Amino acid sequence: MNEKQWGNMKLKVAVVGVGHLGAIHTKLLANNNLAELTGIYDIDKEKAKEIAKQYSTQAFESLDEALKFSDAVIIATPTTTHFDIAKFFLENGKHCFIEKPITDSYQKALSLIAIAKQKRLIIQVGHVERFNPALKAVMRYNPKPLFIEAHRLSQFKARAIDVSVVSDLMIHDIDIVLWLVKSPVKNIYANGVPVLTETIDIANARIEFENGAIANLTASRISAKPTRKMRIFQKQAYFSIDFGNQKVEVFRLTDKSDSTSAGTPAMMLGNIFDSPRDVQIFYETPNVEPTNAIEEEHKSFFEAILFGKPIPVSAFEASQALKITELVESKIKESLNLIY
Repeated sequence: MNEKQWGNMKLKVAVVGVGHLGAIHTKLLANNNLAELTGIYDIDKEKAKEIAKQYSTQAFESLDEALKFSDAVIIATPTTTHFDIAKFFLENGKHCFIEKPITDSYQKALSLIAIAKQKRLIIQVGHVERFNPALKAVMRYNPKPLFIEAHRLSQFKARAIDVSVVSDLMIHDIDIVLWLVKSPVKNIYANGVPVLTETIDIANARIEFENGAIANLTASRISAKPTRKMRIFQKQAYFSIDFGNQKVEVFRLTDKSDSTSAGTPAMMLGNIFDSPRDVQIFYETPNVEPTNAIEEEHKSFFEAILFGKPIPVSAFEASQALKITELVESKIKESLNLIY
């Protein structure tokens, strides 16, 4: 079906889980031109009723009731519940948007992928940074990373502590790195420690790829100041991405004869190699169009269902990010066993 054939009809969508992220999904769905919010479900019935009233929708009494009123569901429950809930809806013929990580284990993710394939259903996973306009601005340069460094730090919050900081935060950067590098992982080295919880609260991982690229990732949920930054180094260029403030800086080498600058003003910082090449170092701040990344996630999910458009973050890609996440966590456990 194409967009003209679809007309003004809307996809019926339910939200399962109305915690922090679920409430955001609910708010945005209440005014979506491709989907109708048919209702929400949460094990906290009073909270569900409160949110439902706020956005003029209904609070379902059960998952079975949500099933009856939906073509697709958005699952924003704790990670440990993702598999059972997604399996229930997939087996009953519903498309699923699942917040990241897709499940709490790689094998469970593969199981969901198999069900979706058998039922010809769509799974999209909420690796929201893929939709960050700052990352999109960098993608216009067609980056070919050789070294990536990322810092993802947050203040402590008493949510998502059912998983480690690797599964909660670092997985964002693992997903982006796998997407950018597009090469099998060769080696992983990792360290981390539990500080405020029973799971890992701060972690560092070095991921080496078969094509020679390297990623050095740090994640913490016990930082005084939130930070979401990534630096990408490649031959003749360096990109600095501030995901939180949606800003990008680019340093690159160009011949004087090359006047291209991705449509943005460039400031010449200096010349090198006066002979035989005359090369300039340019500094650029590409234009970043402000967008709501979760709204963009919704749009891509619904368009994949309605019009057959490609899924930007597939269940397979999410499973690969989870696989590497599990390997990082395993390496950390090995290092902790040596310490203790």
